[in-house]
Formats: sequence, structure tokens, C-alpha cells
Amino acid sequence: MSIVADHHGFVIGVDCHARNHVYSIAAARGDILATRQFPTTRAGMGRAISWVGKHTGGDMSALFAIEGTRTYGANLSRHVGRAGYKRVEAPWTATSAKGKSDEIDAGKIARATLACQIDQLRDPRADGIRGALAILLASRNQMQKAKTSAKNQLTALMRFHDLGIDVRKAVSMKQVKTIATWQARDTGDIAVFYAIREAIDLAQTVLQLEKNAATNRAEILALVRQCEAGVLLKEKGYGPISVAQIFVSFSHVGRIDSEAKFAALAGVNPVPASSGNTVRHRLNRRGDRQLNRALHTIALTRMRQDEETEAYVARRRLEGKTDREIRRCLKRYLARHAYRTLNQTQPAQT
Repeated sequence: MSIVADHHGFVIGVDCHARNHVYSIAAARGDILATRQFPTTRAGMGRAISWVGKHTGGDMSALFAIEGTRTYGANLSRHVGRAGYKRVEAPWTATSAKGKSDEIDAGKIARATLACQIDQLRDPRADGIRGALAILLASRNQMQKAKTSAKNQLTALMRFHDLGIDVRKAVSMKQVKTIATWQARDTGDIAVFYAIREAIDLAQTVLQLEKNAATNRAEILALVRQCEAGVLLKEKGYGPISVAQIFVSFSHVGRIDSEAKFAALAGVNPVPASSGNTVRHRLNRRGDRQLNRALHTIALTRMRQDEETEAYVARRRLEGKTDREIRRCLKRYLARHAYRTLNQTQPAQT
């Protein structure tokens, strides 16, 4: 298998930050030709691309290796793509240990990319519907965290002040709705008055977040139905949130070139954990944990509601497998199935 240096005359390593990006141009033989810092403004990124063109003689085969194409480098990745250059995510080996300066880091990214096998390059994730779903999923996660926090605060408040609600268990949504209809009134105890008012505010916050989450789910469902991943909705266990996360992580055909790599991305590829006479495997604890959670949710649902999966679980239990080990097998199967389905239904990104 050939390396990047065999196909690209220049590689531009970019160390990305909030205010400035540092660009380092490396020739195919590994020499650093130039290094410079540019601001992250639209004009700054435009000047950086022009500067690269000047130092590479306008070679459009020059490859940009950008650190953080989902964070600080996202806008730069879009500008570079619109300019006609190919761009990839910086290799993990070049970003795992930072150097003593941004200039050194940018040079490390460029040189590490030159030595990469072509099939190891990681394309940035696509925008369009995928980008919209990524925004909605991130927003949903924040809503869920805020809702849980507000409910926990409400439970703690109700346990500290006896306001007539049974809170031996955490407050239920039925109790939240009741509290939200209260009216703050003077009880003669100023602490109780403010406790009631705070309880009302927290309950109304929980209900508003619940409403926002419902709207968010409807928007996600509408977008999933518009994309190629919508075919998965027809299968048991695949809800709109899980399918959206699978599509966001997969992004587009060609980004991940094998189902084994997709399984590794999801953290569901088996890792040998044998000892002595015991032969077993455990899951990879790394990877995209949101994708892993989506596959976990699907597996749990299918274990309860899908007859074929229930039969599989029963058979594996007879073989001596634990439920945890069975879920691991199911998640690996689900990753394979999702990858193959999306590769068959989605056109390659051009």
C-alpha cells in the first residue's frame, strides 16, 4: 500500500486554535518549506489558502491535514474544500502529544500525514443533513442534562422543605406538572415562600425542556426521513435518535472504508482479554461513545421486542454467555448491519 508522499507533492499541516491557525507546508520528502500563522477570520483563512498556493506553485493536489475538523478547524475545512483542495483530519499520532510550540505541532501534523498509508486517511465528516443532525443531537444532549439537573434540584429542594409532596423517590413528571401550577403565596415563613417560588420555577423549567425535547425529536425524525439512513427506521429497535447518531458518525460513503473500522469507531470491536485457560474478549472502551450508546439502545430494545433477537439471546444463554457478553455480540452485529445498509443506500461524497 502506498503512502501519502507517493501521491501528494505537498502536505499542509494545520494546528487549529480559537483565535489563530498555524500552517506548515511540507514537501513530499519531508522538508518544511514554510510556516505561518493566520487569524481564524474569513479573510484570514482566505489569505492562508492564497499563501499556500504561492508556496506550492498552485499545485491543487496539495493535501491539507487539519486538526479538529469538528471543532476549531471546522470552518477552515469548509473553506479549503470550497477552494478545491482535498482535506483530511490530522493523524491521531500527530495530535496525541503536543510539542513546545504551535509551529512545531503544525510541522508534526504535516510530516505524520506524509508517512500515512493512503487508506488510513480520515475524511472530515460531511455537512448538509448530517451537519444539521449533529447540531440537533448536541442540543438534545444539553437539554437532557439540563432537565436532569433541574429535576434533581427540585427533588433536593422538596426534601429540604416539606411542601406537601411525597419525595421519598425522585419527583415524577406528574408531580412536576402539579408543582408548575402552584402560586407563590405568603405563608408567614420567608424561607418557605422562596422555596415555593423556586420549586415553581424549576418545575416550569423541566416542562419547557420536555416540550423543547419533543420539538427537537420531531425535527430529527423529519431530517432522518429525508436522508439515506431513513431506511433503518423500518427495522425494530431503530428509533430516530439512534439512527440520526449512526448517520452522523458514518457521515458518507468512503469516509470509513470497512465495517471493521466502523465497529472500531463505535467501540464495539472485540478486544482479546484471555487469561490462562479462559478464552474471552471484551469491548474496546474507546471510540465514538455517542455511537456506542445508540447501538446499545438498539440492542436493548431488540432484546425485549424482537422475536428473532430473543431467540438468539436464549440460544446464547444456553451456551453459557452472560447478558453482557450477548449484548456485545449484538452491538457488533448492529454496527456491521448499519454500515452495510448505509453503504448500499448512500451515494459517495464527491
